[in-house]
Amino acid sequence: MSKIKHIVLASAVLVSVSSFAQKDELKTLKKIYGRDEIKGNDLVEYKSLVSKAEPLATEEGDKIYVGFYKAMIPVLESMVLDKTMSPQQIQVAYAKLISPKVISDLANGLNATLEYEKKTGKKVYTDKIAETITAYKPQLIDYGFALGKFDKTKEAADVFYSIYTLDKKDIDILFYAASYSVNAQDYDNALSYYETLKNLNYSGEGTIYLAVNNAGNVEENFGVNKSLRDIAVTSGSHSKPREEKLPSKRGEIYKNIALILKEKGKTAEALKAIQDAQKENPSDESLSMAEAELYLANKDFDNYTRLINQALEKNPNNADLVYNLGVISSNANKIDEAQKYYKRAIELDPNYFNALFNLSELILRADEKLVTEMNKLGTSEKDNKRYDAIKLERDKNFKSVLPYLEKAVELKADDDAARKTLLSVYNALEMTDKYKALKAKN
Repeated sequence: MSKIKHIVLASAVLVSVSSFAQKDELKTLKKIYGRDEIKGNDLVEYKSLVSKAEPLATEEGDKIYVGFYKAMIPVLESMVLDKTMSPQQIQVAYAKLISPKVISDLANGLNATLEYEKKTGKKVYTDKIAETITAYKPQLIDYGFALGKFDKTKEAADVFYSIYTLDKKDIDILFYAASYSVNAQDYDNALSYYETLKNLNYSGEGTIYLAVNNAGNVEENFGVNKSLRDIAVTSGSHSKPREEKLPSKRGEIYKNIALILKEKGKTAEALKAIQDAQKENPSDESLSMAEAELYLANKDFDNYTRLINQALEKNPNNADLVYNLGVISSNANKIDEAQKYYKRAIELDPNYFNALFNLSELILRADEKLVTEMNKLGTSEKDNKRYDAIKLERDKNFKSVLPYLEKAVELKADDDAARKTLLSVYNALEMTDKYKALKAKN
């Protein structure tokens, strides 16, 4: 019995020693963290103390603050960077310090601390955390967009969601997380984010403020911060201020919810999502278009055409709507109707590449029938006359398509299909000079 008591006593002593050691480490971490200036040696000691304290923390508060100090390591590392480096070198150095996981860990550490201090009513770092978020949020946003530019859409989505958890008043950030999740085909997270946006009644409407940076003569976006833009203009660093209205994103949100549900095989839920949205936002025309696109995805061409025509009644000069009707008509083999829609789309937008090329393709469909008839003709006088008549008809057909094809190739010189088609037409019309000139551009 005495041995057992001795063992229990020894264990208690070990726990006590560990607890004292841990408390000392937390005190030192707090002291280093609170310094106005942190140097390289401070950072080395700080990291070492975090490593020692982490496995010893047992109480909730100790775990929270060890987690906080650990999450702040990248921030402190950024503070000890050599400020004499060039902006490019500093940017490279920053890039080595952050990653999607680092940002996620930072968000988790800061949020856990905020929640704990709210629960206990003792603000130790709450105000400091707010300052940190304000100071570093722009850099984290830039990093998220940079990931997106390099097609790392899943990572970009994760970064934006982490930023959103740090500042839930900035709902635009959640919209970016949702959009990048869709691009990454991470439909589960995208649906969750979009549902949150829908429940928050987020529209994204507003005004952004821009001005030209005189140093680089490049227009900069100040977001919704008009006062910051105005200060920059007043100081003389910027000029040519302007405003830009942001349209509602609500239609896109509801549409993407619907399309994700459809992707998951929940077509009925998808259609209901759109229709419910229309009840709440009857004046939002983008929702009608979202419903139309859902019908199109389901190959319900009748309902699609009905909705497009309704939309055209309100907006008859929308080239995209007219073009889409052309596609539907073409798929239904209603050639004359399709040509009418494509020509109308081109009238509305003379640089509409798809309308130009699709119209060319429709016009050239007649050539196959003419060639088939020519090949069946014999050598009689009657057949020879018919052959000449068909050749004239073919030439007329080729000439009628030239303006559309030439414009299409002018708009997209690297489009292989348009280029090859135009070369074939030049060849058929024996336009040797034009054929050689276009061929030489290859």
